[in-house]
Amino acid sequence: MADWAPIAKEYDPLKAGSIDGTDEEPHDRAIWRAMLARYVPNKGVTGDPQLTLFVARLNLQTTEEKLKEVFSRYGDIRKIRLVRDLVTGFSKGYAFIEYKEERALLKAHRDANRLVIDQHEVFVDFELERTLKGWIPRRLGGGFGGKKESGQLRFGGRARPFRKPINLPNVKNDFYGEGSSEKRNWNRAGTGDWRTRDRDHERSRDKRWGERDRSWAWGDGERERDSREERSRGRDRKDRDR
Repeated sequence: MADWAPIAKEYDPLKAGSIDGTDEEPHDRAIWRAMLARYVPNKGVTGDPQLTLFVARLNLQTTEEKLKEVFSRYGDIRKIRLVRDLVTGFSKGYAFIEYKEERALLKAHRDANRLVIDQHEVFVDFELERTLKGWIPRRLGGGFGGKKESGQLRFGGRARPFRKPINLPNVKNDFYGEGSSEKRNWNRAGTGDWRTRDRDHERSRDKRWGERDRSWAWGDGERERDSREERSRGRDRKDRDR
């Protein structure tokens, strides 16, 4: 644990799927997909990755002009790329902003995260596609995003850093008599009482059921006798009528 850090230094889908980075088996299919993926960063992307910010959770109505207006307050911007759908041309809700100086980049990274733009709280981080070794995007099962409802959360990024693992001592379970000798003796001593109580309970229950059965039987006999008397009275009435 000496080299443990809350932010991933190298992307590993298996670790990203673990809240503390210690999982050894994938817990969802997306992790398997990311582990089997052979992703190569987009060669068509230009610019200096060390000076580029990733801005996500944007309002779909936010434009490049609005982003330039907001992020230019931190320093001179060289380029803004708002990612859009190739077919519809609509915004996908994230963008890349390249600064001219590292000082401006660090200032924006520090102050612009969780900034509200067009009624949306945005997320700001460094670009990871070309700077983090082994990076796998979310569409291939990687990334540091995901929804709690789907059970595909990813950790190790700025939004969800790893939690420090807790090494619990080997605590013995007293339920199986692994605790102290006093507790073990107490359990043994109390065993007879519980067994006796269970037997008494079963006997009383059998007794109650027997009495209930007799009462039901008595009730059935009474009903049968009443029906016989009614039939006999009916026959007497018929005889008198004749």
